Amino acid sequence: MPNIDEAQFEVPDITSFAARYSTHKPRILLLYGSLRKRSFSRLVIEESARLLLRMGADVKIFDPSGLPLPDDADDTHAKVKELRDLVVWSEGQVWCSPERHGSMTGIMKAQIDWIPLSLGAVRPTQGKTLAVMQVCGGSQSFNAVNQLRILGRWMRMLTIPNQSSVAKAFLEFDENDRMKPSGYYNRIVDVMEELVRFTLLTRDNAACLVDRYSERVESAEELMKRVNQTSL
Repeated sequence: MPNIDEAQFEVPDITSFAARYSTHKPRILLLYGSLRKRSFSRLVIEESARLLLRMGADVKIFDPSGLPLPDDADDTHAKVKELRDLVVWSEGQVWCSPERHGSMTGIMKAQIDWIPLSLGAVRPTQGKTLAVMQVCGGSQSFNAVNQLRILGRWMRMLTIPNQSSVAKAFLEFDENDRMKPSGYYNRIVDVMEELVRFTLLTRDNAACLVDRYSERVESAEELMKRVNQTSL
């Protein structure tokens, strides 16, 4: 195989994975995509957080209010720093957006756009688990969750198979802003359960799971250039 760099080629093997698993609570960050006073994406996130706490997770919800538009401030802005610190802290994430004009909201996209692929030597999202959900004002749709999946892949996250789309969300909550019993609620339980399982399974092996041959080759080539340079 003449195209292969043998020094960087690896055969996946079970011994590459962690022999022991971490025992601390899985750290889950939840993001929602609406600033309305009665935001249904926020209410779904709050229900999800309650479930995650019951399942033994350590949970934090980011409030996007006050987050500037991407490129309208620098990364020293307090809300940007808060978001990025939470992303680094997390081992898994939940993204829930309303569907607006057949798409996720700008508020949801702005949060994701403020998360860089790398922070120095740290890749804040790479190898972390992700659950995607959406709320709909009318009939059930999957446009927003499909777009969130694309973004999750771009951010090199491990997006779980299950997802949730709540149709006519305004009918699904009572006067205390708690979700009513329904098939939609049961599906959210399914999604959170699956997220916790995937997080527990993968968090100790995240670096191994997203390690890439092409990047090892590129890194080796860059190292050789530095080592073999003839002048400073």
